[in-house]
Amino acid sequence: MLAQADTPTLIGLDLSPALPFVDKGSYFPEWPGSPADAPSLWKLIDELSGGDPHHAANIFLDHPEVARHFRVQGRPAGDLFSPRNGRLRRCEEAQQPMELAPSSCMKLIGANQVGKSSLTGMRVLHQLARRIPVWPFDPVPPAGPLIVEIYTSLAARDAGIPRGRSKMRDSGALDRALRKLGVDEPAKLDSYDDHATDAVLTAAWLRRNARRADLWHPHGIGDVAATEGWTFGVA
Repeated sequence: MLAQADTPTLIGLDLSPALPFVDKGSYFPEWPGSPADAPSLWKLIDELSGGDPHHAANIFLDHPEVARHFRVQGRPAGDLFSPRNGRLRRCEEAQQPMELAPSSCMKLIGANQVGKSSLTGMRVLHQLARRIPVWPFDPVPPAGPLIVEIYTSLAARDAGIPRGRSKMRDSGALDRALRKLGVDEPAKLDSYDDHATDAVLTAAWLRRNARRADLWHPHGIGDVAATEGWTFGVA
């Protein structure tokens, strides 16, 4: 129903919608079967992981050519995994001067890893079959829903929350942060865990910033829009 609605709806997903590409000119260097763009990547991940429940991508990671590029819990890093922390997308490199701390999608270990959820998200994006456009891979529609990649720390920072203290677990902290973003009405949640408060705060941030033209046309997006995508809010 949402895909068919005309109401402008901005949907933020806290995951990477693609893997690094531009640094090597390929998602999977040395593999002739490496996809040429993000939708082809989504299709590959979903097809290779078809036997995995809950949209997991474990079977994809077991593919011998894919495994060469990842560092996965319980086994040695692949021979083409970039040293230390793994490859970054162009927008993730742009996050570093903003004092953010992006994590490589190719590193699937550690508390701050985002690779597993990102691979699951890419399967979901493929199964949506473009019924809901995804920025910047698709044009911004004149009406209806649109999916964008978000980084919840951007919303927390704009709400005045100090770095390293962005996890809110009570109504008072959330309401104070929301007021910084122009929301005066208190939030009423059944549970104030950090996942729920992150979602509410980032939704308020998206509503406040959705009409900023500069965020839709960030510097450096031109040659990565089809392959890597971009985090909404990164200049």
